[in-house]
Amino acid sequence: MLDLGTIDRTVDRPPYRQIADILRQHIERGRLAPGEQLPSEAVMIEHYGVARMTVREAIKELRTEGLVVAQHGKGVFVRSAPPVRRLASDRFARRHRQEGKSAFLAEAEAAGHVPGVDQIRVTNEAASAEVAERLGLKPRERVIVRSRRYLADGRPVEVATSYIPESIAKGTPIAEVNTGPGGIYARIEEAGHELARFTEEVSARMPSPDERKALEIGSGSPVLTLVRTAFDTTGRAVEVCDTVKVATSFVLEYDVPAR
Repeated sequence: MLDLGTIDRTVDRPPYRQIADILRQHIERGRLAPGEQLPSEAVMIEHYGVARMTVREAIKELRTEGLVVAQHGKGVFVRSAPPVRRLASDRFARRHRQEGKSAFLAEAEAAGHVPGVDQIRVTNEAASAEVAERLGLKPRERVIVRSRRYLADGRPVEVATSYIPESIAKGTPIAEVNTGPGGIYARIEEAGHELARFTEEVSARMPSPDERKALEIGSGSPVLTLVRTAFDTTGRAVEVCDTVKVATSFVLEYDVPAR
């Protein structure tokens, strides 16, 4: 039987964090195996002598860390699938687009997740100074802006906003909610801009309140930020994508040649 330990009410650390610490330790040490169900709310309420909200806050901590998943009507289980592995050297391979898959769809499926996307919003806006510079546009030149949220097994893992020059995207499915099989890059290539290379800038920080809400994470959970610029074979920048990722949900893998 799992030893749920005890919480210390004389210390400053809140009870819900202490409960999360105990459960996290059991998961990390294998006492709670992948796919195994956590003790029920009722069991933990009685054992720790706390309110239901305290137990739920503890579970929320573990969910934001990507350690557990909640199944409606069944309970909370240790996550069995690994984080999404983002392989930079493969994710933009043309074969994925030819198979009708976006980069995230291919990666999430490879990691054993059920991928999803929601909160899609498409607008036509004047480019900010930074976006215009990255795309080589004149100040305030128009761009199609596509924002969306990506999910793995129904759990938000990243939000992304793409900026595509209006001269490329206007009148194409890029300006529609549904871009069709293969996503934005498939449509850009169909518009005559064969993709040649990508540059990426990766950093880490704490999320903003809006990002915490969209990603359903706590204030103490860090995010990874990745700004990518896509170039065609003529050297023209054809897209800038600003992505915010839940840090615990991804492994970033890079294959860099020694030369």
